[in-house]
Amino acid sequence: MPLSENADGSGFDPKRYGPWAVIAGGSEGVGASFAHQLADAGINVVLIARKPGPLEETAEEVRARGVQALTLSADLTDPSVIDEIISVTDDLDVGLFIYNAGANTYGNDFVEGDLERFQTVIDLNITAQLALVHHFGARLRARGSGGLLLVGSMSGYLGGKHLSIYGAVKAFGRVFAESLWLELRDHGVDVLELVLGVTRTPAMERAGMNLGGPLKASEPEDVAREGLEHLADGPVWVAGGNARRVEKINGPDRRSLILAHHEPMLKLFPQKAAASAAPTRS
Repeated sequence: MPLSENADGSGFDPKRYGPWAVIAGGSEGVGASFAHQLADAGINVVLIARKPGPLEETAEEVRARGVQALTLSADLTDPSVIDEIISVTDDLDVGLFIYNAGANTYGNDFVEGDLERFQTVIDLNITAQLALVHHFGARLRARGSGGLLLVGSMSGYLGGKHLSIYGAVKAFGRVFAESLWLELRDHGVDVLELVLGVTRTPAMERAGMNLGGPLKASEPEDVAREGLEHLADGPVWVAGGNARRVEKINGPDRRSLILAHHEPMLKLFPQKAAASAAPTRS
């Protein structure tokens, strides 16, 4: 299904967000779906991801749709990569920047975990994102049009065991997007945090998530389309029909909410449930 523009001018406008889009985390799952749908809308893409195999595969699929695709295999937790991305895209008229590189690369109880590995979660979800949004946001503001789409998570609304750092960085990302939206809305730049729930992606499967568990899994192509079609509806859009659930877990009684959702959240990661069997204080 192609991206749609509504009669009132809302929806996805390729002229506003093209001719080039840069997708950090663009090799598989939701990132690949962004690339496919943008290509179908006639927008060229720059794909950035760590694994060269899936990256090139997605690039070939994009080129088969009749647009250009450039690739950069890079680890976004390496600070030197930022200058490389800037150099590769300097001569391109970028109308859309998507930051989809935000996996939970290390989930563990915080006090028993490795601080250096927790730092990689922070660097991927915050440090690299800030540097790239700072660069492309300034370019789009000077251009006077375009969009910034930052992929977030429902984990940013509620604390969870093994999710202390990931949930915290996702909460940071949402508040950052809200502030950025206020800064840029009068300069022709749309800002949207697309909040994902359980999504059927290779990364989630590798993490051992129970995709047939208590929460219905969304499909990558559906949430990507939802995000692109609601770019102008920022600062936050909750994908996959999860808005009601987000409303429920965002109330002021944090103690009750966290305890009520603790067991269902553990069921999403069966391999971690056994480690959570020890008695806890309520």
